[in-house]
Amino acid sequence: MSEPKDLSNDPGLRVAQDEVVTLASELIRIDTTNTGDPATVVGERVAAEWVAEQLAEVGFETTYVESGAKGRGNVVARLAGADQSRGALLVHGHLDVVPADASEWSVHPFSGAVQDGYVWGRGAVDMKDMVAMTLATARRLKRDGITPPRDLIFAFLADEEAGGTYGARWLVRNRPELFEGATEAISEVGGFSITLKDDVRAYLVETAEKGIAWLTLRVRGTAGHGSMLHRDNAVTKLAAAVSRLGQHRFPIVLTDSVREFLAGVTEITGIDFPEDDLEGAVGKLGAVSRMIGATLRDTANPTMLSAGYKANVIPTVAEATVDCRILPGRQEAFDRELAEILGPDVEREWLSLPPVETTFDGALVDAMTASITAEDPGAHVLPYMLSGGTDAKSFQELGIRCFGFAPLKLPPDLDFSGLFHGVDERVPVDALKFGTRVLDRFLRNS
Repeated sequence: MSEPKDLSNDPGLRVAQDEVVTLASELIRIDTTNTGDPATVVGERVAAEWVAEQLAEVGFETTYVESGAKGRGNVVARLAGADQSRGALLVHGHLDVVPADASEWSVHPFSGAVQDGYVWGRGAVDMKDMVAMTLATARRLKRDGITPPRDLIFAFLADEEAGGTYGARWLVRNRPELFEGATEAISEVGGFSITLKDDVRAYLVETAEKGIAWLTLRVRGTAGHGSMLHRDNAVTKLAAAVSRLGQHRFPIVLTDSVREFLAGVTEITGIDFPEDDLEGAVGKLGAVSRMIGATLRDTANPTMLSAGYKANVIPTVAEATVDCRILPGRQEAFDRELAEILGPDVEREWLSLPPVETTFDGALVDAMTASITAEDPGAHVLPYMLSGGTDAKSFQELGIRCFGFAPLKLPPDLDFSGLFHGVDERVPVDALKFGTRVLDRFLRNS
């Protein structure tokens, strides 16, 4: 489908750009905190019903599903495309957010404040920005009677921040017909810009994710009085094992997606990435180096400890939680290394989500590149691996090829990766409008 290069006079697109900021702000005001404990989760149903109202207002038929637990709302809608023989494109986003302590923030985390050129609040970048851009674009397409090249499936989901048990994972396993015909998908943490040199920007499209393994370590010992001598103290043995693991450095392993990203940066900047000082070279990339650096190796970070019930009682059991992120193809080697570090006395219990990996090629990638460069001529589009995880881990079970593409043109000095789950989370107003223009082009030409 051909279209004019300059869409600045398109009235429907102007409406979408105008409303995306309001949509993002209103979404943030709906507290959808996901603590991981179903008893204390709030707001997902309210947000899902609000999304359904925004879609119904312009004529969409929506499906609202509460997945396995009351209040865990999900909304799915489909826009018919011109070519029914083609696979559908899934555009998905999650409505839940991680907790926020208001005492740490400059503005209230659920204010949705629009000030200083930003929309502020929990979820501003993770990921109510993309949800708002998706809503604004979906509403524009339906309102203006635009038929996309193929079916578009819009999904707004619960529980991503706790693994998708009541969101994507539940829907994939219990309501797969909602995604019938979908062959490709886009969602969060991709398509954002990094400034590499002299106002030269690269936009990073997520083509891979590390696997997630939330690991419970459990050590058993002999209970007793805290005043006595003890050689079999569960807390001591666990603390030693956790310390060994926390200080361990897994080997550097370069995956195809990371190699392709580094090669692209070298081509743009001239920075070399020698394998004998790879981390030092990656450190030259600024704030994004934390995100890229975490994709060079497996990680295992202890996050929680639990033992005992009284100061003068040696407990029988001590437990720790470890957040493990594992590169594609490394699971068996990771398990062997972990067993050597922990030793035979430490029990291990896993909750695992698989890695995601696809190639950076094909018509969809071409459409992403074209939509970005139409709005930012001279931009470079590169693949990268996400150190975290998204609902793509669930949708790949349906054979869907998954990408991260939530386009944002960001200021060079903004520590974007630091805003995820961070204090004073915010997204630039101009970036939201830019992303809406890019998404509009992309969905009408993919």
